[in-house]
Amino acid sequence: MRVASVERKTKETQVSVTVNLDGAGKYDVSTGIGFLDHMIEQLSRHSLIDITLRAQGDLHIDYHHTTEDTGIAIGEAFAKALGERKGITRYGHAYIPMDETLTRVALDLSGRPYFIWKVDFTKPKLGEMDTELFREWFQAFAFATGTTLHVENLYGVNNHHIVESCYKGLARALRTAIDIDPRKRDEVPSTKGTLGGSL
Repeated sequence: MRVASVERKTKETQVSVTVNLDGAGKYDVSTGIGFLDHMIEQLSRHSLIDITLRAQGDLHIDYHHTTEDTGIAIGEAFAKALGERKGITRYGHAYIPMDETLTRVALDLSGRPYFIWKVDFTKPKLGEMDTELFREWFQAFAFATGTTLHVENLYGVNNHHIVESCYKGLARALRTAIDIDPRKRDEVPSTKGTLGGSL
């Protein structure tokens, strides 16, 4: 079982997370930010990755530190659970429709972080959460996991649908990328023999 736990403590936040990459999509999430909880629950459910997360942060200031640090902590736990990344499919992509919205997510669990975000919102907030913070979460996750991650909303009107399709797209792309290929179970999926570092 590919399971890992991470604790991240700063003067701004305290985050603890456990992930099971071979789980069933079970989640127990509490960040103090209702909409962020909902998105991380979607990530767990649609990737079939179990996620237990507890976060306490300086929400009296704003939601930035807690949002970013949960992305970092979840990403670090993912990277730890992946280990040497032997046998993984490595690449994943998904097109996610939600009513009028369509979003494309493509990723490579390369060990080399890179991030492209082509998502625009027409409102500054969803609930109490600043929409600009979703970019911060995805970027933190990409760099902490060592993932080349491209997220692009192709079209859409409803801001809730747009961001939720981004998280569901990440979930479905990860579900493919972390799967073990039985033909190459003991090999790293790279001609270099290792993932990470330079091209």
